[in-house]
Amino acid sequence: MIYFGRGLIAPAGFVTRMEQVGMAGGGPDAAIVHEEAIRMKRVFRRGFTLVEILIVVVILGILSAIVVPQFASATEQAQNVATVDQLNKIRKALSLYYVRSNSEYPNITAGVGTWGELLASQYMREAPSNTWIGTGNSKVIVMGTAADTSFQSTHGWIYNPATGDVWAGSFDAADGAFDRP
Repeated sequence: MIYFGRGLIAPAGFVTRMEQVGMAGGGPDAAIVHEEAIRMKRVFRRGFTLVEILIVVVILGILSAIVVPQFASATEQAQNVATVDQLNKIRKALSLYYVRSNSEYPNITAGVGTWGELLASQYMREAPSNTWIGTGNSKVIVMGTAADTSFQSTHGWIYNPATGDVWAGSFDAADGAFDRP
């Protein structure tokens, strides 16, 4: 073995090769041989150890335990905001219809997406959906005189034809959502 400085030691087979090319004492090609020795000494790692992989898995598990509940909360909040947004659009369409139709409200009937003249006259592009209730009844309109008093999933909207008031199903009169069961 030959010591090259900087803590590099060439393996025995390499020394024999140096002696064969006549560079044991140095020479013009000694730098090339020195670089070859460095390349031979390097140890290349081909992968990760089991411990390293387990540490990464544990860290990812901890992060997911922290983040996933926040996404679930964000989804509920988004559904709430989307329903309030749809409710505001309905109210604006009703107000606009009322002003343009000589202080008369549209003829809206109970049923699935039956917004009548609001849809036919392009006050709304499509029947709004109450995503908060989360069922196939999200477009169902019922006639009523007040907002819901608790969560329900039977209808998406409540319309009062006498006053033109509209409420989202499972929302109170102040447009606050009731908790889901």
